[in-house]
Amino acid sequence: MVTALIRTIILYLILIVGLRLTGKRQIGELEPIELVLTLLLSDLASVPMQDFGIPLLNGVVPILTLLSLSTLFSYFSLRSVRFRSLVCGEPAIIIRDGKLLQNVMRHNRLTLDELLEELRGQSISNIDDVKYAILETSGQLSVLLRSDCQPITARQLERQVEDDVFLPTIIINDGRLMRSNLKQRGLDEKWLQQQLQKQNIRDTHEVFLLSVDSSGKVICLPKENEE
Repeated sequence: MVTALIRTIILYLILIVGLRLTGKRQIGELEPIELVLTLLLSDLASVPMQDFGIPLLNGVVPILTLLSLSTLFSYFSLRSVRFRSLVCGEPAIIIRDGKLLQNVMRHNRLTLDELLEELRGQSISNIDDVKYAILETSGQLSVLLRSDCQPITARQLERQVEDDVFLPTIIINDGRLMRSNLKQRGLDEKWLQQQLQKQNIRDTHEVFLLSVDSSGKVICLPKENEE
């Protein structure tokens, strides 16, 4: 029992570190080589976890080898456009000026139903409204609408609009005070206590979320009572 626990923990930590090195992608955004790597790693890790007759090293070595190859491939992909195109493929234009490129769809094994489903997912019902639809190497469909089908912006109307988009910084996260974030914003605990007093909150442990953005706007959400 103890052996199984130790083997599982070791393999789990190796996989976490390895996948962390491969970047932050969701499964649907993985390149083909990254998807293959993920599938192989899961299979290699499951065998030593279940079969105690297999030495742990027999599972660790292939995992480390695959991670090393992945890192090496990533390096060459950054250095060589041709290598990146060979391994990851290239984006393919599926729709150009409202016209379906059927040969490209067949080459990429993309059916009409799948294309229409992707367009509906982006609130597009008319192919004529599409200037370009590009099938990315990750399998995602990027759609660029014609200019007359896009929402009107303030720039097009030549109007001055106040910039009111600010990135908030979390000061309290589920009762935990993020002192580094507080210091980064140039604030201190005296300011924090003032904000808590405004909400009739006595302690940071009673706060679920407290954030402040560069404009000084504060959002404070107290914890709800657990039932």
